[in-house]
Amino acid sequence: MRDWTRRDVVARRCFPLWLLLAVLAAVGPRHASAQPAPTTARLYLSGTGNDHTVLWEFRVSGGRRAGRWDTIPVPSNWEMQGFGTYHYFDDWSRDPAPDSVGEYRHRFPVPAAWRGRRVFLVVGAAMTDATMRVNGRLAGPTHRGGFYEFRYDVTELLRFGASDNLLEVRVGKFSSDSSVNRAERHADFWLFGGIFRPVWLEAVPAAYVAHVAIDARHTGAFAADVDVAGVPAPGRVEARIEQLDGAPVGAPFAVAVPAGTGRVRLHAQVPNVRPWSAEWPTRYRVRLRLVAGGAVRHEVVQTFGFRTVEVRLHDGVYVNGALVRLRGSNRHSFWPTTGRTTNAALSVADVQLMKDMNMNAVRMSHYPPDAHFLDACDSLGLFVIDELTGWQQAYSTAAGRPLVREMVDRDVNHPSILFWSNGNEGGFNTELDGDYARYDPQARTVIHPWQNFNGINTSHYEHYNCCAGWFFDGDDLIMPTEFLHGLYDGGAGAGLEDWWNRLVAHPLGVGGFLWSFADEGIVRADQGGRVDVNGNSAPDGVVGPYREREGSSYAIREIWSPVYLPWSTQDRLPATFTGALRVENRYDATDLRDVRFTWELRDFAGPRAASVAPAASAVATHVVAARGAAVSPAVPPRGAGTLQLDLPADWRRHDALALTARDPHGRDVYTWTWMIAGPDSVAARVVARAAASPTTASPTAASPTAGAPGVTGELRGGVLTMRAGDVEVRIDSATGRLLELRRGDAHSALRNGPRPLDSSAVLTSFAAHADGADYVAASRYTGAMQRVTWRLLPTGWLRLDYAYRVPRDRPRDYLGVTFDYTEAQLAGMRWLGRGPYHVWKNRRRGVEFDVWEKAYNDTQTGLDWHYPEFKGFHANTYWATLETRGAPLTMVFGTPRLYLRVLTPSFPTGPGVDAGGARVAFPAGDLSFLHGIAPIGDKFHPAADAGPQGEPNLVPRNGGTYAATVWLWLGGDPGP
Repeated sequence: MRDWTRRDVVARRCFPLWLLLAVLAAVGPRHASAQPAPTTARLYLSGTGNDHTVLWEFRVSGGRRAGRWDTIPVPSNWEMQGFGTYHYFDDWSRDPAPDSVGEYRHRFPVPAAWRGRRVFLVVGAAMTDATMRVNGRLAGPTHRGGFYEFRYDVTELLRFGASDNLLEVRVGKFSSDSSVNRAERHADFWLFGGIFRPVWLEAVPAAYVAHVAIDARHTGAFAADVDVAGVPAPGRVEARIEQLDGAPVGAPFAVAVPAGTGRVRLHAQVPNVRPWSAEWPTRYRVRLRLVAGGAVRHEVVQTFGFRTVEVRLHDGVYVNGALVRLRGSNRHSFWPTTGRTTNAALSVADVQLMKDMNMNAVRMSHYPPDAHFLDACDSLGLFVIDELTGWQQAYSTAAGRPLVREMVDRDVNHPSILFWSNGNEGGFNTELDGDYARYDPQARTVIHPWQNFNGINTSHYEHYNCCAGWFFDGDDLIMPTEFLHGLYDGGAGAGLEDWWNRLVAHPLGVGGFLWSFADEGIVRADQGGRVDVNGNSAPDGVVGPYREREGSSYAIREIWSPVYLPWSTQDRLPATFTGALRVENRYDATDLRDVRFTWELRDFAGPRAASVAPAASAVATHVVAARGAAVSPAVPPRGAGTLQLDLPADWRRHDALALTARDPHGRDVYTWTWMIAGPDSVAARVVARAAASPTTASPTAASPTAGAPGVTGELRGGVLTMRAGDVEVRIDSATGRLLELRRGDAHSALRNGPRPLDSSAVLTSFAAHADGADYVAASRYTGAMQRVTWRLLPTGWLRLDYAYRVPRDRPRDYLGVTFDYTEAQLAGMRWLGRGPYHVWKNRRRGVEFDVWEKAYNDTQTGLDWHYPEFKGFHANTYWATLETRGAPLTMVFGTPRLYLRVLTPSFPTGPGVDAGGARVAFPAGDLSFLHGIAPIGDKFHPAADAGPQGEPNLVPRNGGTYAATVWLWLGGDPGP
């Protein structure tokens, strides 16, 4: 750290005396700065978060453990500590809360050395009305509002040097101010009570800096409003800008301060600053010293960033002069075992998780967050909308005015904050709109989420084609502060690709905020530890309560990648590929030359029996055959260029190419994979011998007919039985469907297929015969199914070829064939394809090619959190082995772009549970091979409302004929 007296020494040696006196007259005596600087002392009376608490005495007025003094950790919500009653939304109005009041007592020391200082009692937040007494005397008026930091000057109430000062707090879970209840307690989230953020004492000198509000622009222009108090004589505030390591930036500067209490403004032009942005979160700090009467009275240090925010009407949102697009979600301050009480490490983890999903923004829903969350956004880089509470109803002006000040005073210096939000969805008191700028020298724009206000249309849950003369068809900025509601992992990643492509292409598209980040489920001690999401009220996140990642989180990560590859929509690389990939830069402030690109050529093993432990999560396996780095092209934000991969000459003989982008800070942006090998070549490698070509069936065999040695076929009683060694296949000659596949004493649960979906099939002929070394059963149909051929090879492989035709009479959710399968037999699955998550028609991103393995589960997405879900549609399947309680079943697909449907996911049901569009009707059967699958909607909309990918499947104008080849193997490892 640079010594502030060095310039004085140089001046006295080199300057003429008259010049030195002139300088001193302008800024005051410099020697005061050399004195030790008194700083603000802090003494915590509580812990600092749910990972560090302090026991206080406590009793609650009703509910669990009511009426008797006990102890409770502080900070906490009392419901989560076994007291009182759980409440969600406004159910307290139907069942008035018995736990309406919590009382706290705590004894604490006050250092004797604090005599002569001003001491403040500070409360991070308490729900909802808090009345505080120190040593039996009121600290000040009752504070009303549950999410805001407040303070009292308690200097005259303390006993300095005593260890038994008494703090008594009475907390009303519901407010005596009806407008506070309307804004906070009639709200669509869990309602808790208690002191849920830290409590501490702050001791400052008698003359002190009370508050600093900074306006630091990316140009280096610095200004700060500095509130001072108790100044005994005229003096000055000296300031110095530093890097976080203490290295000085530019020259010190100062402003004169009159005696007494008031506000002064500092100005400086700081050279060579590095601006703060979500991509380059460079921070500085300003060291301020209050000097009066020739002495340094107080020193404070404030961290900030040089950053300029502009809302240019009918143009866009600009940060540091560059257009930005916001990729965000809504976030509650929440943890399932402790409610609204969190900690700094969790805040960092949440910001890291959002950035891992390539988000660059977050909206606080629906209240100011913990200060440490904003610190994490500042340090790691995440744009923020900071919000005053008001869920569809607003504070009165009298109640809201002090809360606006408390929010802005606490949060004003966070460079991450782009906007202030004055409530939510109609919870706007417009009389408060002008108050934000009174405390914010940056005068950041105030928004009304779900309104078109201040030139920004933030409307919630609009249709993809919205709206005549408005939104996508209007001339105001487009920034939905809630869209694609994520109930049960519908919405969120589903429909996002369509929405995002439209926003990116729109000249007024600022971005949007998904609803929401995490499922808000609490652990119910009164229900055996069940995680309660209050039916369909709170399972809205793209991660679970403990941040378990749901499928949408991976789709979001790919769709919101700031490195965009048009080729990412393709499954395979063409044989003519030369290593050149077109790349688009969707960063706001980063050139692609600062992004690192590496590639791998990967080879995949063939199927074998799965080895998943019952509780195992998904794992991926591959062999890296070659790897390299690509020269990053110089592509500015919103530009496009070519990324050249220097692949070896034999790259075509490998299975897949993987490309990874890492941002300038070393964070993985995304890894894309493309198959090189086609399904037919992988099938040829896996199957013991090359697939035989289908042949025309011969007349029906009426008696055993020998093919190659060991392969037989027998038709008896309407059932064809084919045998190859210990493999036995039984086909129903009346339908052409599989009745049974058996190897020795083990049999497969696969049966009753293939049968077409969504239409009928009438058998017109059935023929069985030997074909060289194989045995074949061939069926012909009228209706949707055209033909089915079963071919048993001497090796034990069973080949299925089928074709069906779909008329273009209407769109269809599903195109394909299906079988029955006994779910109780399944233990796990191992497969080569896109994974590990299941997909929907409108959520096919975020899954990549690999050999994946996962255990069976019956997850109800959003009600239990065993991910990835086992059941559902799996994209671009090359082969799959179903691990069963008997013999494993391996399926090898010789046809591209097939979806493997495995069982039917369970969707939440019960009284009051309405999934809206986030419930999907599955096709008949249990195991299906599909060319087309269904999309999923969200809580408020059917899938088609979110864009073209949400529409049902169309077939060609003259109808579509679809064919596929599937190889089946029952038993142990089928080969290489």
